[in-house]
Amino acid sequence: MARRMRIATYNVNGVRGRLDVLLRWLEMRQPDVVCLQELKAPQAAFPAAALEKAGYGAVWHGQARWNGVAILSRGDTPIETRRGLAGEPDDAQSRYIEAAVKGVIVGCLYLPNGNPAPGPKFDYKLRWFERLMARARVLLDSEAPVVLAGDYNVMPTDLDVYAPERWRDDALFRTEVREAYARLLDQGWCDALRALHPDEVLYTFWDYFRNRYARNSGLRIDHLLLSPPLQPRLRRAEVDREVRGWEKTSDHAPVWIDLADRTVRRRTKP
Repeated sequence: MARRMRIATYNVNGVRGRLDVLLRWLEMRQPDVVCLQELKAPQAAFPAAALEKAGYGAVWHGQARWNGVAILSRGDTPIETRRGLAGEPDDAQSRYIEAAVKGVIVGCLYLPNGNPAPGPKFDYKLRWFERLMARARVLLDSEAPVVLAGDYNVMPTDLDVYAPERWRDDALFRTEVREAYARLLDQGWCDALRALHPDEVLYTFWDYFRNRYARNSGLRIDHLLLSPPLQPRLRRAEVDREVRGWEKTSDHAPVWIDLADRTVRRRTKP
């Protein structure tokens, strides 16, 4: 049986308050690598001991009340390679962490929301996107196997939002943001979920208000992008939609991919 690596991204919307949900999902899905966003916990309050007991080592970049990102690895601890993005030395928001994990470079990101738009928050979002693209180019030029996973706060196309006409002026769907995402892909990245489900309506976020989850009025804003060395290894890409329906859960659902092991070779007859 061919081996695989399962990599997931999950905006937990508060890692301490939703730790039971996270642990339940980890047990259910058994991912090898997990990118978490919106920890909403300072560095010292991250539940490393509970995750270690569940079998996961971690590196994290915490922030009190807001933001925060982490990378988990089953059976070992990721080797951190970068914390934050270059370009704005005074930027104190915890939105990016990068690590070497099981032979892959993993960048975990939480891109700014940007609302209200236009305005300073939207300008910051666009600048942050440019800084991400600069780092993405460096990673591509290294020719290493790389995954950029997280909450991008972008619906790339009309297929990724339940009512496109209502979102045209929102910071998650404005033309400038979708064009930035398209330019990122044009560097050579592959949107894993869309690559295997090109025409399917798949959402990763449902607001708590107005019964959005039950009505399936969702958004696809959580993405895993693969560099060229990983693209031939992509086997599965799924959304664990049912997790959004659990009690005291996040407003996001986990998204995960399976990569074929790089050492797998087809057997041939002599």
